[in-house]
Amino acid sequence: MTGNAAGRRWLGRIVVYGSLILASTVALLPLVALLMASLKTGTEFATQGVFDAPSNWFNLDNFSTALIEGQMVPAFFSTLFILVISEIGTVIIGSMTAYALDRFQFRLRRVVIFLFLLAALVPTVTAQVATFQIINGLQLFNTRFSAILLFIGTDIVSIYIFIQFMRGIPRSLDEVAILDGASHFTVYRRIVFPLLKPAIATVLIIKGVAIYNEFYIPWLYMPSSDLGVVATSLFRFRGPTSARWEVIAAAVVITMIPTLIAFLGLQRFIYNGFTRGVTK
Repeated sequence: MTGNAAGRRWLGRIVVYGSLILASTVALLPLVALLMASLKTGTEFATQGVFDAPSNWFNLDNFSTALIEGQMVPAFFSTLFILVISEIGTVIIGSMTAYALDRFQFRLRRVVIFLFLLAALVPTVTAQVATFQIINGLQLFNTRFSAILLFIGTDIVSIYIFIQFMRGIPRSLDEVAILDGASHFTVYRRIVFPLLKPAIATVLIIKGVAIYNEFYIPWLYMPSSDLGVVATSLFRFRGPTSARWEVIAAAVVITMIPTLIAFLGLQRFIYNGFTRGVTK
């Protein structure tokens, strides 16, 4: 019996580690292919296989071309401007909405919550005609504020995260503050909001990655070349008949670096945020 148990444990370990190795390989292979492509010349990319090594591992011509011709440095600043304002607006509006939905009992409250869930289920592409007309009517087309308004106003997930965290804050704190003469806004600003720091960190990370990688909204609502962001700057190397894929690969590697650093440094906040939000 002891031998059978030991054999089952070894078999379990083999299955577990084998699955992890397989999953890691599947996840890393595209990244390896992308890195190799970014170091190849145009001729090497056209004639060699995907996983063939480049002739020069220190060839940085594609990276310099991506930075200069792709105007990626201004695109980074444009992305940062949109990201910071959108993040601030998302945290303020999302937390205030969650506070109203969680702390107040009012008529049609369940209907409002249902409409939020319904909006999350509707594909955004199906509403683009109406959305475009609204943005154009507000005279925000071809401005950065069109993307900012859309990023702030379409974030149902952030509201849900704030609601889950807010349910763990005792209502007795609100009641004591109100008895002392505090208004509901004061309760939100001085009691509830500071206690939402884990939720705020989670929302900032998730929303920041989504905005940083977004292509469709900037491409559709900010077509001017002066308003390019990181994602749309990659489109500069694609022509009507051909594309400079080795330069595009180098540009993708450049855009991945900030996201990778942010994720590795803040991944515990992401996992803790999702875990605490689900268990509350």
